[in-house]
Amino acid sequence: MNLPTPAIVAERGVERLPRLALLLLCAAYLLPGIFGRAPWRNADLTAFGFMASIADGRAPWWQPAIAGIPAEGGPLPYWLGALAIKALPFLDAPVAARLPYALVLAGVFVAVWYASFHLARTEAAQPVAFAFGGEAQAVDYARALADGALLALMASLGLLQLGHETTPELLQLLAVSVYLYGLAAAPFRRRRSRLAVLVALPVLAASDAPAVACALGLLGVLLNHRSSYAEAKAQRIWLLGSLAMALLAAWAFHGWAWRVHASIDAASLLSLLAWFCWPAGPLALWTLWRWRRHGLRRHITVPSIALLVPLVACIAMDGADRALLLALPSLAILAAFALPTLSRGFAAAVDWFSVFFFSAAALFFWLYYLSMHTGWPPRPLANLRRLAEGFEPQFSLVALVFAVAATTAWLALVRWRTARHRHALWKSLALPAGGVSLGWLLVMSLLLPPLDYARSLAPLVSRLEARMPGDVRCLAAPGQSLPTLAALEWHGGWQVQGRGSLGTTPCTHAVISAGQPAPRGWQVVAQVKRPTDRSGSAGLVLLRRQ
Repeated sequence: MNLPTPAIVAERGVERLPRLALLLLCAAYLLPGIFGRAPWRNADLTAFGFMASIADGRAPWWQPAIAGIPAEGGPLPYWLGALAIKALPFLDAPVAARLPYALVLAGVFVAVWYASFHLARTEAAQPVAFAFGGEAQAVDYARALADGALLALMASLGLLQLGHETTPELLQLLAVSVYLYGLAAAPFRRRRSRLAVLVALPVLAASDAPAVACALGLLGVLLNHRSSYAEAKAQRIWLLGSLAMALLAAWAFHGWAWRVHASIDAASLLSLLAWFCWPAGPLALWTLWRWRRHGLRRHITVPSIALLVPLVACIAMDGADRALLLALPSLAILAAFALPTLSRGFAAAVDWFSVFFFSAAALFFWLYYLSMHTGWPPRPLANLRRLAEGFEPQFSLVALVFAVAATTAWLALVRWRTARHRHALWKSLALPAGGVSLGWLLVMSLLLPPLDYARSLAPLVSRLEARMPGDVRCLAAPGQSLPTLAALEWHGGWQVQGRGSLGTTPCTHAVISAGQPAPRGWQVVAQVKRPTDRSGSAGLVLLRRQ
């Protein structure tokens, strides 16, 4: 039964997004943040610590460890960074570890584009055929929606920071995107789609998400079982094989762990969904409403199952944003199918909001930059020095050139978008994606020195190192967090013992958290704190054995 489609698209509405402009936009999103900064505390620093432990020979490949504490889950994401560190010894280790993850994010973009392209080619997704012709052609229509899906993904606020880290979640994101492509391309690309689903689920399981891999595999089998496409039905055996390989990977890497929390704060969860999924989330909801009669068609069901599983995982993990990250490819694809049904008033509202919001943000960043290097206006520099004790501005001509080029490109994009003769489907997402890329590039160029000073633990370790004898090689740090242990190992270069107690350690020096009493037999040497810590509660106390 052929249901009426809500998509009414004329031939002029599928104008192609210039490939050079799209590539430059992707580069502006992918490249900033790779160079010129240390690993930032928490997940980014922890993951790099595991990678460096393998590359430096302090831990075996099969069991990465920081200060003797092994990693939870599969080691596959850490192998990726460790191999890059060993293969690129002429680069700083954090930079080398980030390069493959930049390629991983680029792979996410490619997989989402092609997944949306093939879903838009299905019969049920086609726009209304006009009585006298002039409707959009199938391939042009699919290409325009794929461009819109990629722009929606780049515009998603939740991807901005997490997508530029070297964490297992980014490899999970690639696996989910490749899995989406495998399901979407099944009716059109038999061999590629089978290879995609065969690889995606084991990689997902080996990247510390075996439960998500199994759930996606089972739902994919059920979806293909009821599909009207013969090639999709034939894909079921490949999905079952991939599911078996995922179970084997979970068993081999000891990565199976149920992280279910009993308490769920509904208000914080809704708040997370609101900002993390913007603007793809509201557009995806609009798609589900406008295409509700096509709810069982492939262009809706494929992204829906890949959206449902991460959403359930996020709720089960008490609103974990890293679990919700895996839902962004599906949200972007669903958001693309909302584009043919949007009214002009809604598109204009999105445009004006993007212009004002991102232009104001760019002006804010430039004012802080001017204050850092010229002293005018004086308040931003005073705020920086008050919040980051000891910070001194550093000028970079390269960063200034890139920031000026990005701002000029933003002004050109605003001028292009405000022209009345543009009818392309993806036009409503051009300004949000361009604005997010502009903001990220400006922050990673103009404001990177103070941000790196505040987010890195290098200043803390430097202060600690200044109060220790130069011949100390062993440092006991029982009870410290993994990011702190990783910082002590990498920035300090010490052999850190994170296990055991101070009573059994052979080290002559140790650190404990601020506020803890010094145990018997140890003398307090000094207390250091992070430059951004106003109370000193996040600092360390250096001890020496009496």
